[in-house]
Amino acid sequence: MTGAILIANADARKQLPIPDVEITAQAGDKTAQTKSDSSGSFRLTWPAKILPGELVTLRFQHRDYEPLEIAQPLRNQLYVVRLIPSASATKDPDPAGTEIPIGDVRVRYSVKATNTVSVGSTSKTFEVVNTGNVPCQSRPPCSPDGQWKAAIGFLSLNAGDNQEFQNVRVSCIAGPCAFTKIESNDYALGGPKVNVSVRAWSDTVTFVVEAEVVRTMLNDAIRLAYPSVFGRAMTFTLPPAGEGLSIEAEVNGIDVVFPLGPELRLSWASCSAQIESNRTKLYSCKLEPGYRFL
Repeated sequence: MTGAILIANADARKQLPIPDVEITAQAGDKTAQTKSDSSGSFRLTWPAKILPGELVTLRFQHRDYEPLEIAQPLRNQLYVVRLIPSASATKDPDPAGTEIPIGDVRVRYSVKATNTVSVGSTSKTFEVVNTGNVPCQSRPPCSPDGQWKAAIGFLSLNAGDNQEFQNVRVSCIAGPCAFTKIESNDYALGGPKVNVSVRAWSDTVTFVVEAEVVRTMLNDAIRLAYPSVFGRAMTFTLPPAGEGLSIEAEVNGIDVVFPLGPELRLSWASCSAQIESNRTKLYSCKLEPGYRFL
């Protein structure tokens, strides 16, 4: 048997999951027990086989909600159970109006981000030495039409550790440039290393290779998000790469930063978390008595 437990509320946005609900199922002399997890979901495993149609009694208990008992024949279905908050949980905990106000709540976390900065530029020349008007006679390298003897010039550049080239340009600056051909355009992609080769089938030519040199660094980028607040509860999500989670809030008119540690507990709220299939973390926080959201 699988299901989920939510807060009973006419507003679907306020039907938040309820963790730590004690669930007991009984069918004849067979009993199974479990608790709901942070997403409010539960799974009951029977110690012995239960036949479809057999009467099953389900009991749900939580200190902040009215107990609920459901008796019905067992059938293949998903159980969605909504519990009513208890009178002590729903009554005004502070009729005198001295609750501490919590306002301007922000979620603060960090993610790794890359930052690319320019560290300079480079300019290198190289020659392709050749003698023009020499028949190729099928002895490569030759001119593109196969008529004249050619030469291949090559230049390799290395940007250095944690650096790469961008905006690479290759230009012929001297000699009979009309009788040259750059063998590949891969250099235009840049990267940590750049290789340039040129074919020339007349006299010696000179080429220049120019590029910007950049360095990419990994930094912590601070992000701020705003939770959704419904009644006395708030929810928010954190991306898979998010870390260093803390809650910023204005407490009684004073801005305070609250690190949300492994216990997921604030001085003014208790929280639970669940991890979605895409590794996004979903947090739900409920105010402690004596506090209210503005």
